[in-house]
Amino acid sequence: MNLERIKQLKRRAIIKTGKALTRTVDRFLASQSLIGDAPAFEADQFDWVPSLEKNYAPIQKEAEKLLQERDLIPAFHEISPDQTRISKGDHWKTHILYGFGRRIEQNCERCPETAKVLESIPGLMTAWFSMIDPGYHIPPHRGPTKSFTVCHLGLIVPKEKDQCYLRVADRKLTWEEGKCFVFDDTFDHEVRNDTDEHRVVLLVHVERPLRWQGKIVSRLMLALIKASPYVKDGVKNMQRWEDRYAAALRRMENQPVSQDG
Repeated sequence: MNLERIKQLKRRAIIKTGKALTRTVDRFLASQSLIGDAPAFEADQFDWVPSLEKNYAPIQKEAEKLLQERDLIPAFHEISPDQTRISKGDHWKTHILYGFGRRIEQNCERCPETAKVLESIPGLMTAWFSMIDPGYHIPPHRGPTKSFTVCHLGLIVPKEKDQCYLRVADRKLTWEEGKCFVFDDTFDHEVRNDTDEHRVVLLVHVERPLRWQGKIVSRLMLALIKASPYVKDGVKNMQRWEDRYAAALRRMENQPVSQDG
């Protein structure tokens, strides 16, 4: 058995053990949640949501620029190899600004207005621009832990809103430009974009409001996740793509201007 095969088997064993552990921990965190254990929440339950919505215009402007550069941005599975079941081809792009508390400096420098707003969110864990191609479907899946909630700020939304949506459990959530919705991604969820337009949102993970016992367990759980290959490999891949993106932009800036009129 070669080393690569051993590495794959070890990774699968870690993931399987981790899933069993998170299911047990999630039941406890659900009992400790100060916002309940519903698939989706009212946005006004979170005091940081107004800041995102108030700054929607400059964030949208930065998203529009990124969409023009989408060929330089990695697909989700190119950052997180464990996501190949739900991220196929080149159809789900992710420009990551924060990854499990780690600020991605060059990416944040390219989106200074967005980064400024994100810095004001207490308990921010991850944040990225999520870009879905026309006609793409993200299959049903579940997030890793109830330690945080997920927020989407609608930035570029297809005109046929009913044909572009997130289903979480039995709820159907549709995006609206400049508005947020918040949900629990440990419930079964999927995304459909059955339109001929791109969909872009700012996606953030923020620590779930918990009682003090739950906070202790949640912090331990997050420490284990951060130490796992799931995160460590993602950090390495983010750095490679960050450097590649910066180099590509430099090449574009240094290209001579055509004199052909």
